[in-house]
Amino acid sequence: MEFLYAFFTVTVVHLLAAASPGPDFVMVTQQSISQGRRAGLLVSLGIALGLSVHILYSSFGLAAIVSENSSILEWMKYLAVGFLAYLGIRGLMSKPSNSKVENKSVKKQSGARLIAMGFVCNAINPKAPLYFVSLFTLVLSPQMPGYQIFLLGVWMMIVQLLWFSTVTLVLSNPVIQKRFKAISHWVDRVMGSLLLVLSIRVLLTGSK
Repeated sequence: MEFLYAFFTVTVVHLLAAASPGPDFVMVTQQSISQGRRAGLLVSLGIALGLSVHILYSSFGLAAIVSENSSILEWMKYLAVGFLAYLGIRGLMSKPSNSKVENKSVKKQSGARLIAMGFVCNAINPKAPLYFVSLFTLVLSPQMPGYQIFLLGVWMMIVQLLWFSTVTLVLSNPVIQKRFKAISHWVDRVMGSLLLVLSIRVLLTGSK
């Protein structure tokens, strides 16, 4: 019964957290619209894999340490700001291109690079330690077996992947793609602006 409660709680809370606007959502949206389904799905996979970092230290009780250590959070914040700002500037520099150039640009994005982009975007999120320590404190107990904690962690990654894969499939629909094709560079610029705003917001947000 305890595991079922934890499973239900994790599913609801994490799905709501994944659906909320943030760097992960912006990145998946940008890649899905500008480069297509393959890019969006691979970035989504990277984001889901990035959760493993937070799940591991949360499972071993390190989230509480990280959440109380201001210097660690400060370094994570600066890493996140730099990464988001880099992606934002790239988006703002996007230029109009024809279909041939677009196809070439898609080929240049290797699968490993797209997965790495999603992984890094999620792994260095400075708000993640506070979120995960709150969630794990809510559902975990000293009596819960290790394998159940492992299963909950894997399920969180699956929920994350399913949500962003759904977002990708919707945004990479041929009809939507056709409509956005002529304005893809403006989509990149808008998403780049959002990433820059997010980076500034993270920079101005206190560690506690």
